[in-house]
Amino acid sequence: MNVQRLAAFSDGDRGGNPAGVVIGEHLPEAAEMQRIAAAVGDSETVFAAPQGEGWRVRYFSPAAEVPFCGHATVALGAALAERLGDGIFPLMLNDAAITVEGRREGARWSAALQSPPTRSRPLEPEPLAEALALFGYGTGDLDPALPPAIVHGGADHLLLPLGSRRALAAMHYEMTAGLALMREAGVLTILLVWAEDPRRFHSRNPFAIGGVYEDPATGAATAALAGYLQQRGWPHGGRITVVQGEDMGCRSLLEAGIPAEPGGSIRVAGQVRPLDG
Repeated sequence: MNVQRLAAFSDGDRGGNPAGVVIGEHLPEAAEMQRIAAAVGDSETVFAAPQGEGWRVRYFSPAAEVPFCGHATVALGAALAERLGDGIFPLMLNDAAITVEGRREGARWSAALQSPPTRSRPLEPEPLAEALALFGYGTGDLDPALPPAIVHGGADHLLLPLGSRRALAAMHYEMTAGLALMREAGVLTILLVWAEDPRRFHSRNPFAIGGVYEDPATGAATAALAGYLQQRGWPHGGRITVVQGEDMGCRSLLEAGIPAEPGGSIRVAGQVRPLDG
């Protein structure tokens, strides 16, 4: 089975989050997709097969299937555009229908997904205390302008906005404890962010539940963050930039377009570079 490897949300010829992309006439059995994803070893591998006028899509981390993955979707958009030409491709996920647009830009590829609907809710005191303890933070490390929350953009994420770049750079945690917290809270990742200004954020994204300590670029979490900012009336001006992966030595750039209506689909775009050959 042919597995392409692409880095989504790259910063030119560097950075980005590697993803496996498998496009075939039919999806393999779930156990086979899980085996392939574990063998590829990237934080996610996306599988796509034709269905009607679009594509049936499933995502697998090395440890488990996940409902939605932004960087793998963007990688898939570039792979489909390379195969079929520039265009917008309908995708049927397990629980939602979305689109991804892929196109060539000079010597590179770019892609943009339209996320599932977004929503957020306040984080209760007990899981907040557990999350702070996991990373060794105190309440003084939080950003008073952005309260912690559970944010959703195709999957649930636990959002911890921090008050300084220093606190973000100091992020560390024990992976077994992180896995237990994510399972207990029912979230796919924990998203830590720092607002450099109202339209530029820096983020880190532990993904212990997927068997990955940290992702260098996370489109699903970025969509959820953008939806949260919209719901709060944050002065985003219709667009935010998220810088991720810097502390891993893998700088990535994600652009999120935010619609006027709260809860709407978020457009998350970035460049894609091939890792094969």
